[in-house]
Amino acid sequence: MRKKIIPYNSKLKQRARDLRNNSTLSEILLWKHLKDKQVRGYSFRRQRPIGNYIVDFFCPDLMLALEIDGMSHDGKRKDIYDKERQKRLEGLGIKFLRFNDRDVKKNTREILITIEGWIDENPPLTPPKRGI
Repeated sequence: MRKKIIPYNSKLKQRARDLRNNSTLSEILLWKHLKDKQVRGYSFRRQRPIGNYIVDFFCPDLMLALEIDGMSHDGKRKDIYDKERQKRLEGLGIKFLRFNDRDVKKNTREILITIEGWIDENPPLTPPKRGI
């Protein structure tokens, strides 16, 4: 099966790079466990441009975005923006798991169990590639 090509706004590449270089503590903590295919053998990317947006983490094989909601996500306007953003990205076939910044910092293991459980319940048609 062929991987779906997901369009992105190339003007967001530098912004994504800047976000990767200035990660929040919770992003750093979660990335430590996601990188190098540590979660069920799947490759996750940090601060990935998709369409006109950037998601915190993305696994193309699973079409799964992980978002960490923190202080910048507080407030009614931000909630409306996040819902619209998620709705547009879901229109591309992307699924979302959202986590609270505080939970990532205090319960990283529980967050990983949730991600692994989602993967177990939503396996892709092709398993992850093992090896290099």
